[in-house]
Amino acid sequence: MLAEPTGKAVPLQITEDEAAVYDRQIRLWGLEAQQKMRNATILVVKLKGTATETIKNIVLAGIGKLIIMDEKNVAEEDLGAGFFFQDSDVGSKRVDAARARIESLNPLVTVETIPSLAPLEPDNIGETLKSVDLVCITDSSREFVVRVNDACRLAGKPLYAGGSFGLIGYIFCDLINHEYINPEKLDSKDPQKRSKVSVSYCPLSTALKPYSWRSMGRAQTKDLKPAVVFTLLAIWEYQARHGGVLPDASSCAPELEAIATELFTAAEINKRVLTSIPKDVVENLATTAAHEFSPVCAVLGGMMAQDMLKALAARDPPIANFFCFDGFTGHGSVCRMNM
Repeated sequence: MLAEPTGKAVPLQITEDEAAVYDRQIRLWGLEAQQKMRNATILVVKLKGTATETIKNIVLAGIGKLIIMDEKNVAEEDLGAGFFFQDSDVGSKRVDAARARIESLNPLVTVETIPSLAPLEPDNIGETLKSVDLVCITDSSREFVVRVNDACRLAGKPLYAGGSFGLIGYIFCDLINHEYINPEKLDSKDPQKRSKVSVSYCPLSTALKPYSWRSMGRAQTKDLKPAVVFTLLAIWEYQARHGGVLPDASSCAPELEAIATELFTAAEINKRVLTSIPKDVVENLATTAAHEFSPVCAVLGGMMAQDMLKALAARDPPIANFFCFDGFTGHGSVCRMNM
């Protein structure tokens, strides 16, 4: 179950005017769920393409407060997938350039911007998380996500992380101990009620530990697209080895392939499905991983926003716990990593 926020005011009730604005959503998932969103504060870190799409969706859905944290300035490459930015914004702080356009999407949502990541430093993060209900980190290094994830766990705050590497992308979530209503399962004690389901998640540091795929059937292994999963994880490892720099040229392919092959071999993949990481997959990603593509960001941001709202409302099963998207084929799959 999502942790109760600390240090927050008495929950606000949805007014008649707000109920009229959110009428369609209330009919879809109920007044109680909308009320939970209305009182939720979400922190989004790093305003690039995936975050842009995520923010659009959660703001339109009617969360209570959005906090955006990013220390970077708008660059020319941000103009492609970052539709909150214009040519004239290049050189200014991302959060400052985007704020007014985000607020215009839904004036009922409070928007706060912080042009620094200092509040997430080890000495400050505990205090920062006190007024936040959910954290969403995008397009960040593996080490940064792990550190913030561990702090969120100590504070009892759920975390989502997501991002794109060229034509592939991922969403990871750690909801700690989460309860939700299963709409397809009736309560045996009360046939008029739906059953509650409890799920225990693991932190990213645990999810990334090696584990064997040997017990998976052929169809399940094929559906999970292991080539994409392990190339994605290899990109994270490459980034860690190169001081945060992503592969961006064909010359990076041999090292990226070696890392992916090492991870792939350790996982003991069913050889009837795949014997090795295809070279064309590695070569394509070696040249595109450092770039953003709007359609990929749209898919990832849309799915992440939907899942975050689902988690806040405690209705329907959320992602458990790693979603991978292959933009080359349009295929997406959820992989339970050490859960």
